[in-house]
Amino acid sequence: MTRITVKVDGSSFTDEVEPRTLLVHYLREQLGKTGTVIGCDTGNCGSCTVHLDGRSVKSCSLLAVQADGHEITTIEGLATNGQLHPMQQAFHENHALQCGYCTPGMIMQSIDLLADNPNPSDDDIRHGIEGNLCRCTGYQNIVKAVRAAAAGGAQ
Repeated sequence: MTRITVKVDGSSFTDEVEPRTLLVHYLREQLGKTGTVIGCDTGNCGSCTVHLDGRSVKSCSLLAVQADGHEITTIEGLATNGQLHPMQQAFHENHALQCGYCTPGMIMQSIDLLADNPNPSDDDIRHGIEGNLCRCTGYQNIVKAVRAAAAGGAQ
């Protein structure tokens, strides 16, 4: 077992983890952050995307021990004081989900995209989310939501 200390959604945690524990499993099983979903478990679908020190990472491709000393934000840490993050609100208002399985990862990746490019074109958005898959093929409304969030100044 290895001791790690992380800050997740604003709270600090120190835990013992197996060195081979994936970050997504640590978040879900030890911290109860089940909003971060497991899709492919191989880093291909992006549904497990979280922010590590403000940048998007696929938590199924990162060991929990690699997150030691870092700050993690999950989909559950975005809303503040009962208010959805502007990207969450844009996804809601633009019907940017069908089954919703990819939605947490799409939102986290889209926030990262706007941090780099606050005024993306549709092509920029599609390129920026290309590592995240929507198996329902709802990309048009996802692009529309990201564009709306960008227009509203979301980052």
